[in-house]
Amino acid sequence: MQISGTTAAEIAGSVRDLIASGRLASRDLLPPVRKLAAELGVNRNTVASAYRQLVAAGEAETRGRGGTVVTGVPQLAGEGAWFGGRLIDLASGNPDPELLPDALRALRGGEYRPALYGAPSVDPDLADWAAAQFGPDVPVDGFRVLVTHGAVDATERLLNTYLTRGDAVAVEDPCFLASIGTLRLNGLRTVAVPVDEAGMRPEALRAALEGGARAVVCTPRAHNPTGVGVTRERAAELRSVLAAHPQALVIEDDHFWAVSGAPYHRITPPEVSRWALVRSVSKFLGPDLRLALVATDEESAQRLQTRLNTGTTWVSRLLQHAVHRLLSDPQVHELTARARETYAERSGLLLAELGERGIGRPAGYRPDGLNVWVPLGTEARAVADALARRGWAVQPGHLFAAGSGGGGQEIRVTTSTLTAQQAREFTDDLAAVLHVHPV
Repeated sequence: MQISGTTAAEIAGSVRDLIASGRLASRDLLPPVRKLAAELGVNRNTVASAYRQLVAAGEAETRGRGGTVVTGVPQLAGEGAWFGGRLIDLASGNPDPELLPDALRALRGGEYRPALYGAPSVDPDLADWAAAQFGPDVPVDGFRVLVTHGAVDATERLLNTYLTRGDAVAVEDPCFLASIGTLRLNGLRTVAVPVDEAGMRPEALRAALEGGARAVVCTPRAHNPTGVGVTRERAAELRSVLAAHPQALVIEDDHFWAVSGAPYHRITPPEVSRWALVRSVSKFLGPDLRLALVATDEESAQRLQTRLNTGTTWVSRLLQHAVHRLLSDPQVHELTARARETYAERSGLLLAELGERGIGRPAGYRPDGLNVWVPLGTEARAVADALARRGWAVQPGHLFAAGSGGGGQEIRVTTSTLTAQQAREFTDDLAAVLHVHPV
């Protein structure tokens, strides 16, 4: 390894050249600071500074006593994995296609005028509709509504607006797969905040903020993967915690808002000046409609608007036109109401069958969303593998762990298309794998 240089910038540049040329590969260990300093005849602080530059640039990561290693492209788990074969999909996290409206019909309707460079980045009709919808849930003056390419896009842009690599972000544990991936890809540190039946645990959030977390990402209802929602009482507790940390950025990802069976309870207190409430349309209009509505404070709106500069990355006005048409359509409202009832019924089918076999959550557990979180009392990966051999695809819980060592004894089961017969057959197979007898 031919690392050279006498200044921190030169040493960092030499390492980056070795990575670019392929002579240093992903997961290769860089020399210890003391050893490299001796070889180059420089102060140890110079090498340490070079390594910090590499970490800040995303070229390396520090693993404590494990040293500093070259980073690679992270291997991230994602929703919608295709399992193929004859497996019945209870893993992908997708909505039921039969409960999604006809987007092409919406594109053909209305008076659409092509948007040119310099036009407003948000469709005025959509902005007015969204402002009216957000109004009752955002009890502050002066918020603005912007449009992004989905909830994950909004979260990533907002985090990068205020944070830099190495900053800590408090997230739920277990956590939405895309949130875990977003933090890893952007070099942000994850601080796991455990979730119980009422949402984020206040004492854990307080510890995360006191420990230096500069942002909080929370799902107020239909939490993925557990399906729990923040209760009114818990929201008040979380607001009290956050009020003591007004400098934090608070992002509420209300991804299931239109088809949720639970009320929205805001966790952001008036004392927090940097906040965003994000509502995407993917769960009820379709994942391919890559659009989210973002209500946010004025400063964050200006920063986010800069990152959505018209002429480069604004969300297609044609797409916005179609979404506004769908959101304003009474037939879509009826379909959304049916989807809300159907998803609740289908998760109930699974819960009833699990209850008969003594598997899963207590009787009071009523998940909201497309998934049911099933505690097993044993290692989940082995159970998921055994279920796959019986024809069922589910997600083992460790994939959703925001912290280390979490989620090892749960599986996530997507119930959006589940039938009564499938619920019976699946729980029969799960009971057989677990050697559980009906109660």
